[in-house]
Amino acid sequence: MRVARFIHRAFLLLLGCWGLPATSQVAGEASAGIEFETPAMPSPRPADWPTYHLVHPGKGTAIPGDPNCLFFWKGRYHLHYIYENKGMSFGHVSSTDMVHWEWHPTTLVPKVMGHGMFSGTGFYTKEGKPAIIYHGQGSGKNWIAYSEDDRLERWSKPEALVVLAEDGFPVKMKFWDPDCWRMGDTDYALSGGKNPRLMKSDDLKTWKALGALFHDDYPANLGVPVGEDISCANFFKIGNQWMLLCISHRLGCRYYLGDFKDEKYLPKFHGLMSWNGRNFFAPESMLTTDGRRVMWAWLFELPLAPTGVQALPRELELPADGVLRIRPLRELEALRFDGKKEVGIVLKAGDIYPLKGVEGSALEIEVTAKVSRGAEFGIEVLGDQDGRNGVRIAVNADGQGKSVEVGKVVAPFVLEEGEDLSLRVFVDKNLVEVFVNGRQAVVTAIPFVAKNTAVHLFSNRGGVEVKAVQFWKMQSMDVRKDNRE
Repeated sequence: MRVARFIHRAFLLLLGCWGLPATSQVAGEASAGIEFETPAMPSPRPADWPTYHLVHPGKGTAIPGDPNCLFFWKGRYHLHYIYENKGMSFGHVSSTDMVHWEWHPTTLVPKVMGHGMFSGTGFYTKEGKPAIIYHGQGSGKNWIAYSEDDRLERWSKPEALVVLAEDGFPVKMKFWDPDCWRMGDTDYALSGGKNPRLMKSDDLKTWKALGALFHDDYPANLGVPVGEDISCANFFKIGNQWMLLCISHRLGCRYYLGDFKDEKYLPKFHGLMSWNGRNFFAPESMLTTDGRRVMWAWLFELPLAPTGVQALPRELELPADGVLRIRPLRELEALRFDGKKEVGIVLKAGDIYPLKGVEGSALEIEVTAKVSRGAEFGIEVLGDQDGRNGVRIAVNADGQGKSVEVGKVVAPFVLEEGEDLSLRVFVDKNLVEVFVNGRQAVVTAIPFVAKNTAVHLFSNRGGVEVKAVQFWKMQSMDVRKDNRE
């Protein structure tokens, strides 16, 4: 019996090392003679496309447009995303600054990998080699492949994860969106979905089943059940806690904060990042060279052209107070030009104040204001000259509303006693992203590109002292600082 089990286990491990199905070829052999597509931005960029958001230019549609498999390698940041290219494939862009992107040939395609490419994560092996873990569309398995060149365009034959129980036989489990991370000399991986599973390995070949991802002490008052769908998972250390960044298909982008205890995840907090259905979706993150945690997400269920629009990159930080900070990527400031500034604007209840000299449909606006208790203050963008019919951004400072409103989207936010309000508003054609005091972020879009681009400040129910408002035009991600639109 022991001999039979040993032979059975060895056979399974060989299949896992060779990649399932056993008839699949190595990526290098399978790619011979294939002419790979390289997406290219049309010139000029269509008038209704965002100016400085990363978009999929075609061919093929990016539904889903999930960002996947992020790396910094040999001086460049690499991001992959899903799009339809004779089956689900990983598009590939790279950048030196996470703002200006260049497309690579789409080499992670079904014809090479043996299956469609569904959500996964990039990671580094113990030897420091880039690797990807992902779900193979229609294969019923999760897979790992390793980079074979410094441009991350050639990948090894994929290897299926074979997860074994204590008796050496494969466990029966559902494979879904995976993630992989290292603690010490041990690699851990999760397989997502409802009641996600956890496994570990010393060599990325032999995987030991650890059962459920979540700890038995999962809190009853967390706000989401233990069986909530966990897809597009990304697990990492932030501050002194572990974050599980993910979606459920019901709630959109969300996250847990907690501890990794007894080889289980024990969450203590759950928060949302999507506030209007599933418009902010499929998150993925990485560490920059200077140690910042930066995330991307696909803007799903918003009226945008083309498909596959990525949200602006966000920096995540968890300081000692345990409140997650969400800020726009600081490198976006390189896109600013033709800046203007006004200071010392005083608004009474009911006032509407037009900002002069704000032109164009690609803008960043930064406001610092002292809002009196009980007042509502905000900005209306993409409106007409009378300050109406645009996207209304409002923050309630009365301690009762406890919200920020961006168009029809309402998200929780509390302006603390004595705290100045700080708004950063990004307008890109019909798309609006708002960051509030580094503690909240909201995104929305209107169903057309507005002809009117007036911007107004307003105040209701009380007075506001606008200490400073700055606004800039924003150049395209297609061009560099010395070649502005």
